[in-house]
Amino acid sequence: MTKPFSPPPRNTLALNQQQAMRYSRQLMLPAMDFRGQEALLASKVLLVGMGGLGCAAAPYLVASGIGSITLVDDDNIDRSNLQRQILYREADIGESKVQQAAASLQALNSDIAINALQQRLTADDLAQLVPQFSLVLDCTDNLATRNAINAACVHAKVPLVSGAAIRFEGQVASFSMQGDGACYHCLSQLFGEQQLTCMEAGILSPVVGVIGSMQALEAVKILAGVGTPLYGKLQLFDALTGKWQQFSLNKDPLCSVCG
Repeated sequence: MTKPFSPPPRNTLALNQQQAMRYSRQLMLPAMDFRGQEALLASKVLLVGMGGLGCAAAPYLVASGIGSITLVDDDNIDRSNLQRQILYREADIGESKVQQAAASLQALNSDIAINALQQRLTADDLAQLVPQFSLVLDCTDNLATRNAINAACVHAKVPLVSGAAIRFEGQVASFSMQGDGACYHCLSQLFGEQQLTCMEAGILSPVVGVIGSMQALEAVKILAGVGTPLYGKLQLFDALTGKWQQFSLNKDPLCSVCG
């Protein structure tokens, strides 16, 4: 039986008058109110991967009023990225993804602290970085990096929201990392590294938008303590039929990361 969601105690920062006006449509929601919005304002999010998923998730996080976001990606913008990575423009080709994304997001919400790291994080980097954050969004595109992010989140007990998309399919899942549920490795050990990337298999542009937006939604729910996150669930999306499927994720007691 799935346990009811009980958010951990969290720090809050009082909203000023301008912020109350800016986020008034969220403050009207009884589940959110000032408590949830102030918890968002006090939160710090690490978003790894500023491709299609990151470009979809980051604007909603920043617009929703998270206090601080750190963007991580070592890549530069290519013409082929423009089909789905909607924070970038034709004039940005050749420029740093994280620098251009940070500039665009800062223009969206000047109240938010936005940091850009143009590097590929190692396991040691992640071990040092992750404990500094309230939540991590994994918007990367390879299994090795996803597993490294997961391991750092397990060790630091920092919630993780994971997303992936290819062709016409996408998936999203959240992990509390509090020791009583599955981690991402409990799932990933069931399959190997995909042999095809988006470059080889293709990706329909709006699919990353759907999954990235769902990741942002999960992050806001967890940080604000509203609703029921997808802890212990894997949500799959089929764009060709418009259907969602949900499967339970069980903790593997023999998992080499969280077991």
